[in-house]
Amino acid sequence: MTSPAFLADRTSRPALPVRRRIAAYFTGGVGAVPELAGLLARRSRTVHELSVDIRDGVRESGLVCTVLLPADEVEALLTDLRALPGVVSAELA
Repeated sequence: MTSPAFLADRTSRPALPVRRRIAAYFTGGVGAVPELAGLLARRSRTVHELSVDIRDGVRESGLVCTVLLPADEVEALLTDLRALPGVVSAELA
């Protein structure tokens, strides 16, 4: 039988970070990238990969990245990304 003290200790530990793939779509072209990348650098522990797709004549650009982040911080990161000017959507990819 598992002791309640053991269970309390398990639930009080911080969640382990896991790689999460994030996609964001934005307007503003290359000028919007520093703000997006800056937010990712501030909010996640590590950005493992980052790719940006900006094409001439296309209204929206895309950013896809893999970040190391605990599960309980994912929604906050997505909400912060969505709050940036020019971001059309942000979601788990």
